[in-house]
Amino acid sequence: MIRVERTLDDGERTKPGETIAPKTKAGRRRVPIPKVLHGDLAAHKLRTGRDGEALVFGRTATAPFTPSAVRRRALAAWEPPEGEERVNEPIGLHEARHTLASTMIAAGADLKTLSTCMGHSSITITIDRYGHLLPGSEDEAAAKLDAYLSTHGGA
Repeated sequence: MIRVERTLDDGERTKPGETIAPKTKAGRRRVPIPKVLHGDLAAHKLRTGRDGEALVFGRTATAPFTPSAVRRRALAAWEPPEGEERVNEPIGLHEARHTLASTMIAAGADLKTLSTCMGHSSITITIDRYGHLLPGSEDEAAAKLDAYLSTHGGA
């Protein structure tokens, strides 16, 4: 699990770079790590000499990274081979967050779990933001209603 217990302030509530409590109670949360990612994160922690409660990513084991540092690292990692042009821009943390949400929906996660993982204060926020990705259609809903009514003596 990834535990979200604090956030790095961008200067909106304190001095830029200070860690603070999340904006809402829902912001403090646990996010499941898929097994396929767990091994990569554990290996990264070992390569960087970090253990136990140390930050997996950060300037040091206890000092968090800055968003600009993440962008610099992403650009360096996405650098195309010599003589080739960059085809895509690297994604940032915000895009990674949307990728998590859309992948969880595709995998069949229920909306309450998704809402909790995303740290949304209300499931309504989750539905408003990601509802267009939910499977099903009006035709499917009508077919399910027909099947229910035919087996339960409905109109």
